[in-house]
Amino acid sequence: MDALIELRAVSKRYDNDGAFAVEDVSLDVAAGESVAIMGPSGSGKSTLLNLVAGLDRPTSGAVTVAGQRIDALSETSLARYRRQRVGIIFQFFNLLDDLTVADNVLLPAQLAGMPRATARRQADELLERLKISAYRQAYPARLSGGERQRVAIARALVNSPELLLADEPTGALDTTTGEEIGALLRELNQAGQSMIMVTHNPDLARRYASRTIQIVDGRVTGDAAADVTTADVTTADVTTARGGTIGALGARQ
Repeated sequence: MDALIELRAVSKRYDNDGAFAVEDVSLDVAAGESVAIMGPSGSGKSTLLNLVAGLDRPTSGAVTVAGQRIDALSETSLARYRRQRVGIIFQFFNLLDDLTVADNVLLPAQLAGMPRATARRQADELLERLKISAYRQAYPARLSGGERQRVAIARALVNSPELLLADEPTGALDTTTGEEIGALLRELNQAGQSMIMVTHNPDLARRYASRTIQIVDGRVTGDAAADVTTADVTTADVTTARGGTIGALGARQ
């Protein structure tokens, strides 16, 4: 598979004389991979994700996504990059409480200039496939944590991004709901969605990612593919990914 993401000798420090948040990281992520980034608090996991998202710029080194050097882009071009190529899922959902579920999902499409009819069709399809269409006119505060995270996933996917970034996507959820969201992310990846998720949870990484990168004190200390014999992939999961209700969800149109 071709590399979708390439980091070359990437370092990031927030103060000129402070410690590095990320130091001399080089790695590739192939198109179609699901990669978990693990490490203790303060290890640089979220900073690494922010560098790929274009939310932070590296102090040194190069960040290339889909053949584009995003560290060299202007702020306007970075905003366009995030709208068109990247979907981001946050731990605490970051939904707008004064907008309905449908309008939260539609917002990125509207910002990207997608025709209104196309955006509504895409949003409706996502809400249906994520099993939250009954709440399209509800407000986020009236939903459970798992329902709000499904809305956040729909919002992240509405522009058919090449890359889905998830920062502790199950961190604010109970165990059962977290497993449901993890399984949904796995199905998205099996349908072709490239994905990077930051997590503290080794079980989440083992079950729902094909590769785990360990980071400590800003440096990569481990990089290993999942053991498919323990990845807990069921026949039902594979059937769903190949042709079930999630079949085309998340794949770039």
